[in-house]
Amino acid sequence: MLRVTDLTKTFTTGYGEVTAVDHMSFEVADGEIVAIVGPSGSGKSTMLGLLGLLDEPTSGTIEVGDQDVSTLSATERARYRCSTVGFVFQSYQLIANLSALENVTLPMEYAGVDKVTRRERASTLLDRVGITGDMQSRRPGRLSGGEQQRVAVARALANEPSLILADEPTGNLDSKTGKRIIDLLREVAAEFHATVLVVTHDDKVATAAGRRLTLEDGKLVA
Repeated sequence: MLRVTDLTKTFTTGYGEVTAVDHMSFEVADGEIVAIVGPSGSGKSTMLGLLGLLDEPTSGTIEVGDQDVSTLSATERARYRCSTVGFVFQSYQLIANLSALENVTLPMEYAGVDKVTRRERASTLLDRVGITGDMQSRRPGRLSGGEQQRVAVARALANEPSLILADEPTGNLDSKTGKRIIDLLREVAAEFHATVLVVTHDDKVATAAGRRLTLEDGKLVA
């Protein structure tokens, strides 16, 4: 369960204070996939960064399970990101000089998983998302956009996270491949009982999610 209460993020700029996330409160259940929608500048990516502890809130709380993660120290935040959160980015963010398999094993290496286990788990996850055989040894430059995004999904699952955050995961893909990625995220949410939040501008993607949260000017409006 993800529970967000009165979450606020304010930035100080040369023009004064800007509130990017303004007193948001909502809950998302385990195994649920929720679309985060709204116009550019509405606070979607900022909110995702707060939930993933890539940034600190100005005020409010973020609870994952029974833990208030908004109070963690810097070291604890890094551990939380490694063990609890899986990130999927629009631009994939794969490491160019590593193979697909090596990209997926990397988060497990940071988590202290032994070499044999992480290679076996990485191969299984890649099989699960349709990256099979010699494709697993290819570097990102030799994979299509859809294939790279599937590797990114496998990497997000590497440490069996309870929270998956996807920022425009279909933005660079054609509609058919985008649908496959969303279907895959839905399957993952159900199978691993993970909470999945997907930031998107695509109405088809939002419709495929279980429900949607609509942001406007940093506020949750629907």
